[in-house]
Amino acid sequence: MEIYEELKARGLIAQVTDEEEIRKVINNGEAVFYIGFDPTADSLHVGHFMALTLMKRLQMAGNRPIALIGGGTAMIGDPSGRTDMRSMMTREIIEHNCACFKKQMERFIEFGDGKAQMVNNADWLLNLNYVDFIREIGACFSVNNMLRAECFKQRMEKGLSFLEFNYMPMQSYDFYYLYQHYGCNMQFGGNDQWSNMLGGTELIRRKLGKDAFAMTIALLTDSQGKKMGKTAGNAVWLDPEK
Repeated sequence: MEIYEELKARGLIAQVTDEEEIRKVINNGEAVFYIGFDPTADSLHVGHFMALTLMKRLQMAGNRPIALIGGGTAMIGDPSGRTDMRSMMTREIIEHNCACFKKQMERFIEFGDGKAQMVNNADWLLNLNYVDFIREIGACFSVNNMLRAECFKQRMEKGLSFLEFNYMPMQSYDFYYLYQHYGCNMQFGGNDQWSNMLGGTELIRRKLGKDAFAMTIALLTDSQGKKMGKTAGNAVWLDPEK
């Protein structure tokens, strides 16, 4: 059984932008893909472990993973799946969490030349000029479409800050940047990230006239069907000391 069929048979695949193309590319070991991890805690949890397992299986099938640690996007905060705004973290806490994530990931994924790569989006996001960004990138996003996205729609009644509203363009810019500098043609992530991931594929299409692809995996849930993680307060941490 080829890798795409194996993932599908296990019920891991939730949504895809182009199933035929994604199947062909990852079965042939030709994908350069990334998965993002925002360092909002000092340890990964079992929800992240599902993503790491996907990275490992795809790497074993000849594909090249990029683990993106969101040192930049963590300063904004992902509104997906939340009913309130995240508490803002200091740069020092985020940098500490990034170091913890890196150490844990290296236990599961082979990093190095010709293997997986680890990057931190703080390296490019923190140097952006805001006026240039909203002119070059913001012009590619429709506010009407963004407000219809599930990650924003569920926050409209309780209030959505302008800070959080910038999260989708920022994450989309990650994909755009990785496509240009690392040849990254796919993004994988949890099913709650679908709207953000579509933003990235559309940005690449509009700015570069190229095709990029996205695939989400099923979320790990508890017995009540709620996503397991830090936000819901039911995370099972990978750090045995936590």
